[in-house]
Amino acid sequence: MSQPENYLDLPLEEVIGDRFGRYSKYIIQERALPDARDGLKPVQRRILYAMHEEKNTYDKNFRKSAKTVGTVIGNYHPHGDSSVYEAMIRLSQDWKVRNVLVEMHGNNGSTDGDPPAAMRYTEARLSKIASELLRDIEKETVDFIPNFDDTDSEPVVLPAKFPNLLVNGSTGISAGYATDIPPHNLAEVIDAVIMKIDKPTVSVEELMKVIKGPDFPTGGIIQGMEGIKKAYETGRGKVMVRGKAKVEDIRGNRQQIVIDEIPYEINKASMVKKMDELRIDRKVEGIAEVRDETDRTGLRVVVELKKEVNSEGILNYLYKNTDLQVTYHFNMVAIQDKTPKVLSLPSMLDAYISHQKEVMVRQTTYDLRKANERAHIVEGLIKAISILDELIATIRASKDKQDAKKRIIDKYEFTEAQAEAIVMLQLYRLTNTDITSLEKEADELRKKIVEMESILGSEKKLYQTIKKDLRQLKKTFSDERRTVIENKIEELKIDIEVTVASEDILVSVTRDGYIKRTSLRSYGASNGEDLAIKDEDHLVGLLELNTKDKILLFTNQGKYLFLPVHELPDIRWKDIGQHISNIVSIDKNERIIQTIPVRDFDQDNYLLFFTKNGMIKRSELSLYDATRYSKALIALNLKNDDEVVNVYQTNGNSDVFLASNKGYGLWYHESEVSVVGQRAAGVKAIQLKEDEYVVNGQVFDDLSEPSILVVTQRGACKRMRLREFEKSSRAKRGLVMLRELKNKPHRVKGFFVINENDTISFETSKGETHSLFPLELSTSDRYSNGSFVIDTDNQGEVTDVWKKATYSKPFMDSIDE
Repeated sequence: MSQPENYLDLPLEEVIGDRFGRYSKYIIQERALPDARDGLKPVQRRILYAMHEEKNTYDKNFRKSAKTVGTVIGNYHPHGDSSVYEAMIRLSQDWKVRNVLVEMHGNNGSTDGDPPAAMRYTEARLSKIASELLRDIEKETVDFIPNFDDTDSEPVVLPAKFPNLLVNGSTGISAGYATDIPPHNLAEVIDAVIMKIDKPTVSVEELMKVIKGPDFPTGGIIQGMEGIKKAYETGRGKVMVRGKAKVEDIRGNRQQIVIDEIPYEINKASMVKKMDELRIDRKVEGIAEVRDETDRTGLRVVVELKKEVNSEGILNYLYKNTDLQVTYHFNMVAIQDKTPKVLSLPSMLDAYISHQKEVMVRQTTYDLRKANERAHIVEGLIKAISILDELIATIRASKDKQDAKKRIIDKYEFTEAQAEAIVMLQLYRLTNTDITSLEKEADELRKKIVEMESILGSEKKLYQTIKKDLRQLKKTFSDERRTVIENKIEELKIDIEVTVASEDILVSVTRDGYIKRTSLRSYGASNGEDLAIKDEDHLVGLLELNTKDKILLFTNQGKYLFLPVHELPDIRWKDIGQHISNIVSIDKNERIIQTIPVRDFDQDNYLLFFTKNGMIKRSELSLYDATRYSKALIALNLKNDDEVVNVYQTNGNSDVFLASNKGYGLWYHESEVSVVGQRAAGVKAIQLKEDEYVVNGQVFDDLSEPSILVVTQRGACKRMRLREFEKSSRAKRGLVMLRELKNKPHRVKGFFVINENDTISFETSKGETHSLFPLELSTSDRYSNGSFVIDTDNQGEVTDVWKKATYSKPFMDSIDE
């Protein structure tokens, strides 16, 4: 009869919860995180212990790595050979570990991320400093546990005679925890341990006088003392790590950037590739060539520059956009009392000191026991030599070793241990001189025992011994700091000169928000004709600019868009532009009313805003220089249902002229308008009656004598000379520009200050578009209604009027190549 099968009927979540819980515990405690005492993960500890057991040490020959890996897998670590070998390789990489624990012959990888040779080709042995981690392990200094198959035992932790956790750092990811502890300088860490022993309440600030900060094996520069301090206080913090680079002059009046140190744990090949891609994709102008000249003498990456290029700007760009500068995040997690904890610098030092204290107590106890045992034997031997002849006679009369021991014990009162030593004594030791050396040994042992008892009896003496040992280690193994530490994180300002090729192009902007940049060649090929534009849309700007300029687009809703010209879509003259909403989001009914190009925000210029409800605002242009421009920015504060009718850039010496729909015009100097901040609403520009609003505001040079043009809804146009008006002051009613009629009075639809080449366009309610040259009209006085240019009964009333945008070069001094 077959055995009944036993199945447990358990809910899935319980099973998964239980299994994952066990797995997590294992991963956290016994795989990915280092121990706070010796700074090692289990696999690293097993590798070092196996090499120590096999006598594969720094004073013996190298041995095949495969042999060590086999020992580790067979005796202590029942996992894949590659994981063991990879851990062993890392311990030997002097660009990953500050003080290497395994010395290796053969290819053990590179800073370019090249794979190491297979373990059958490489040879390894423990480094000298690694032997210090294992020193005195045979003196019962640490606990041992059975290995995985109970055939052997392995240490729970190593004696760690130097603070390895801080010296070599650690990095790992487990379930729910990750750790990133940077490497430090051995001498500094030892000084900090001694300082902490001498003054247990020492502050992080005082410790930082000794430990300046991490000391990466790859050198480099750390910026941000605040970040280091925070990390040392809390266990978490961040700093900037950058490579070391300098600018050198080379032949042909050119320069090159030479990088000889890179940030910790950065793949050099990837960094060089990224730099070269920036050159190929023309993300940065001025790089001629990127070369990796690293050889056996050291790391060297050269970025060769073109002639007369801003080398500092390019270096800053490389810092910002490649791995030449990275952020290092401290996350100092280690296993303490079988639990993962985020440790501050003082708690790490405490964990190490308490471990050393325990190791020293156990080591001294062991040595004391051995010394006492030996002293007892020596005492027996001295006594035996003094009665040698009788002893020999007694032994000769005995049947065998056991009988001889029994007789010696009974007759001369030796102990079991002494009797064993006497019967095992070799004959040559019975020479007469030997008594002196035994007495000398006994004397030395007595001194040793007193010394060890005093260490065990006094904590102060115990700490002195630990400190003496650490100082000796420092003397033997310390070296110069490699990483430079700077107090502040440098803010990287990247000059547009570096990233953009200087090129003159044409920018066109339409009222409905279609924008593009076009090469002058494309514009010239079509003679400026055939502009692709939608029906009922019109140009508000057609400007010849440089790719290094910026353009500000102002909308009727009081917002503005900041657009670097080089980021505008490059589209042929005959194709329609890209809608602005693809670049920056704007409202559906928002229209572009003005385009203002800017080359330099530092100039003492102003922006003047006119609004429909009769407000005017003047602000400094420099306020509108934006660093973040992914969304529409506020140009001025609009009240209620107000909207912007026009915007001008002025130098502070201009005249302004406003016109209302009811035919009132007001002229005054811009100095009447006080300068206010970016988000202010401005001041009253003109006095308006009910149902009256500002049609337009115009700005002109106070030395010129322009004409003034008014277009009414009834299709009447009228040109007046400026001298028809008197210059007044702000917020007045202004002077009448139309004769008031009882029936169907004229209302202003368009108002412009015009110069000789200006063309005015207008649209009617029947969808017709008309153009006129204002200077062909004869001039009128203020009290007439001008002359009709269309028949509104047939063609519809005028609904919209605009000045035709003409090709302009706002910056005549185009940037030289």
